[in-house]
Amino acid sequence: MADSARVTVPRALLLPWWALQIATGAKSFRDNPLIGSPRLNRMGLHVARVRIADAMAWARRRRLAHLVSAEDAAAFARDGYVCVHDFLSPDAFAALRDQVMGRAAPAREMVQGDTITRRFALDPAALRAMPAAAALMRDRRWQGLIRYVGSYDTAPTAYVQAILSHRHDAPPDPQTNLHVDTFHPTVKAWLFLTDVAADEGPLTYVPGSHRRDARRLAWEKQRSLEVMAGDDFLAQRGSLRIRADELPALGLPQPVAFAVPANTLVVADTGGFHARGPSLRPSTRVEIWAYGRRNPFLPWTGFDLGGLPGLAPRRVPLYWAFRDRFRKWVGQPWADMGLKRPADG
Repeated sequence: MADSARVTVPRALLLPWWALQIATGAKSFRDNPLIGSPRLNRMGLHVARVRIADAMAWARRRRLAHLVSAEDAAAFARDGYVCVHDFLSPDAFAALRDQVMGRAAPAREMVQGDTITRRFALDPAALRAMPAAAALMRDRRWQGLIRYVGSYDTAPTAYVQAILSHRHDAPPDPQTNLHVDTFHPTVKAWLFLTDVAADEGPLTYVPGSHRRDARRLAWEKQRSLEVMAGDDFLAQRGSLRIRADELPALGLPQPVAFAVPANTLVVADTGGFHARGPSLRPSTRVEIWAYGRRNPFLPWTGFDLGGLPGLAPRRVPLYWAFRDRFRKWVGQPWADMGLKRPADG
């Protein structure tokens, strides 16, 4: 009896916290036994969260439609992404590329399989050193597209990012499997500073997979019932995976690979199926990368303290410092690599 009490009392104390998380962006089937409950999901919990979050995102987007052109809004509604070639003028792009590629700055790296993701904060010091990057952060189309797709009128979190693929004698990169980032609409953006070849790990996206129609909802329900019986850790943490041969049953095409020239911008809802394409040889891709993710159940589009002008560019160093300080409890996947340039080997 004593042993049983020691096990059940903490779970009972956590129940209110787990229940509150249902009304947030919490996504882990593994870490929240209510979100991961086959019984509750058989009754429709996961599908209800997906449907409500999707409806609220589209309601917010309708209020943000003035931020984008009718052409961009239509492309997004159709595909789940907007792709813009020659996003910046030639002179503005050349200045941005040269300033980013030539600057040695504090770098953080995370290793996933045979791929290294290297990031640099676009903090106040970086923006002073790279005025072209500061100008991009103020660009109305850049901001408008990201805010519209993400459905919140708040500044995205942005980095300089480099993807270094095909490390020797390493396991496969798990990001090459088609997946969703989470159960609700969210946004990521890539402004490529280097050309991206088809065989060098391009971003891939399944057009139309941002729509939560009846077939998609049926798939979501089935996955919510079986995910904990499998051994895919990332799926259990809420980033559900799908095989390419499953797409036709959902009425979806095969993924599009963004093998594109430098100065191409892609803004996508990463609640749709996407992946990093395979790289057949060592390669390095450099980009300005941004994302936005808030509680998907908020009815308003603004009121984000983290997006305030004075705080927004400081979010990344604060986030890294927090995880450094409390790594014992929250973990820290981003290793401090000292000063580097984006394309350093």
